[in-house]
Formats: sequence, C-alpha cells, structure tokens
Amino acid sequence: MSVIGEAALSAFLELLSAKLLDSVLNLVADHRQVHQQLNLWQSILPEIKAVLNHAEEKQIKDEGVKNWLDDLQDLAYDVDDVLDEFAYQELRLKLQKTQAQASSSKVRKLIPTCCTGGHFSPLSFMFNAKMISKIQAITDRLNSLNTRRSSLGLSEIMSQGATSKGNKPRLQPTSLMDGAVEYVGRADEKQEMLELLKSNNSDGVCVLSIVGMGGMGKTTLAQLVYNDPSIKESFDHKSWVCVSDDFDAVNITKTILRSLDADSPDENDLNLLQVKLKEKLSGKRFLLVLDDIWNESYSDWTILRAPFGAGAKIIVTTRLQKVSSNVDSVKAFYLDKLSHHDCLSIFAQHALKARNFDGHLQFKEIGENIVRSYGS
Repeated sequence: MSVIGEAALSAFLELLSAKLLDSVLNLVADHRQVHQQLNLWQSILPEIKAVLNHAEEKQIKDEGVKNWLDDLQDLAYDVDDVLDEFAYQELRLKLQKTQAQASSSKVRKLIPTCCTGGHFSPLSFMFNAKMISKIQAITDRLNSLNTRRSSLGLSEIMSQGATSKGNKPRLQPTSLMDGAVEYVGRADEKQEMLELLKSNNSDGVCVLSIVGMGGMGKTTLAQLVYNDPSIKESFDHKSWVCVSDDFDAVNITKTILRSLDADSPDENDLNLLQVKLKEKLSGKRFLLVLDDIWNESYSDWTILRAPFGAGAKIIVTTRLQKVSSNVDSVKAFYLDKLSHHDCLSIFAQHALKARNFDGHLQFKEIGENIVRSYGS
C-alpha cells in the first residue's frame, strides 16, 4: 500500500467514525446487542487511526505491519458496507413513516412483500441472523486488529499536519473515496483546473484557489484533480497538506519534505527546511495542495511560498475570498450550491448505491423531501 494509501485510509476511517455518530446509533438504540457493538467500533476506530502514521513508516521493513494495513483496509470496506445498509434501512423507515401518515394501504403497496412478510418492521429486517452475524464478525476482526496493533508495537506519533494546540493529529483528506461515489456537478471546474495545471507556463508559481462555504465540495474537487491520472503523468512529485487553523510555515514545510522523503530529518529551522525543499524540487514539476486555509496574512503566505519556483503548481482551498486574493491566484473557482438534481443524485448514491431513483421509484418522494429539507 502506498504512502498516499495511508493518508487515504486515515480519511476513510475518519469518515466511518462520523457515520457511526448520531443517526446510525439512534437507529439501533432499541437493539441492545447491535448498539453495544457499534459503540465498540466507535471507540476502537480512532485508536487504530491514531497509529497509521507509525504503521506507514514501519510497513516498508516489517511484513507483519504491511499485512495489518491490508487487513485493516479490507475491514474498513466491510464496515462501510454495513453502515450503508443501515442508511438504506433508515431511508425505508422514513418512507414508511411518511407514507403511513397519508395512507397505511399505500405503504403496503409501496413496500415489497418480500421485505414485509405481511408486517413491515425495520428492525426485524435489519437485524436478522445474517446481519447480526456479520456485525459480530466485524467486531471480532476489529478486536483482533487492535490486539495485533499492540503486538506490532504501533503507537501514536505526531502526524504530519499536527497542530501546536494540543499536538492533535489532523486528518489528511487524500481520497480513498475515488470511485466509491461518483462526483456530481463540478465537471467543468475540474476540467479547467486540469488544463491550467498541465499548461507549461514558466513564469513562476501557478496558484489556483477553490473558494466556497463549508460543505460546497472544495476539498472533494481538489481531491478529484489531485488524483486524476493525467496529473500523475504531468508532475514529478505531489504533496497534500491539510492546513486548517494552524498556518505554521515550519510544520507545513516539514510535511511537504516528509512526503518527498520519508527519512527527512526532524528539523525546526525554517531557513534550513526551505533550502532542503528548494534543492529537492530543483528542476522538478511539483503539485501542492494546501487544504482549508484560514490565515489571511499576506506576509505568512509570502514566507511559505519562498522555496517554490517555476514548475510548481499550488491548489488552495478556503472559505475566505481574502485568502484567494493573498495567494495571487491565477484563477479562483467559486463554488455555489449544487442544483437540486445534482444533490438528489448524490443522495441516491449514498442511500441506494445508484445514480438516481429511476430503479427505486418507491423511494423517490422521500428522497426529494430529504434533499429539499437541507436547502438544495
């Protein structure tokens, strides 16, 4: 598994932990056995995620750690499948409640007989023997991975994007989700960004910024561009740094250096770090993503970009228009809300693993109502 794979796996585990919050746990609250096991998942997943940086370093020389990472990725996909099944059943439950308010007879017509058995019970459908067995098997595998984690000597280390505020590791959202959900509604922006990044301008650093409110898909668009096959062919090196509220030139530069050379020494002198970075990138085409910048200081930005010369392309994502201006963007991409049609397509992919509701017309109305309630 590649270095990018570890950052992506970290992002995926973060997503799984988020999926376990609120709606799923509330949905299974009446089923004690399942609720207890999902609570256990929620407590173990962050512990495993915390040691991924260490595992990334050790896997090169330790076959046992590499196997552990492979098993973890397989398990993560299985956990995601179960949580998607919960989401699907939650959609059924909401459909049942909505339709029952209008007409109980309509509900019986809309829900297939094979699912109701004469009387539809979401919990009895979800938690049949097969599902409970699958959940127990995942719990056993998760416990085994956690035990192996200790025996392999994996421990939490400062992540590449750690903040100075409590030294907590920060998620690096390099996407493991590519292909899991089809990207909707930003094809034009993606294509234009790819063309600008691959153009052979030699007039210094080329910066593109993606600007928009939270939830508009800034990071997702950056991920799509970053992971595009044509980018791999066009650049010698690429690096992703999640900046957030800790715009620390030393930490950011160290993160970039470490992505280029895992054995890069732990140096805190910014001048020495930037000299090393400039040497590493000399004559190379380099793509850097700085995700989620909040710092509006032009001088801080000027210091950070000092090592980068011709051949360097930078993508910045931010909620703040002033940040886009400070970084001297060649082009700023302002993301507005997606259309209702696009939002509905995304919802169908998450809830039904389908591009739309054409094959699930019985769920379309409730899907429309849910999407509309979130302001699409």
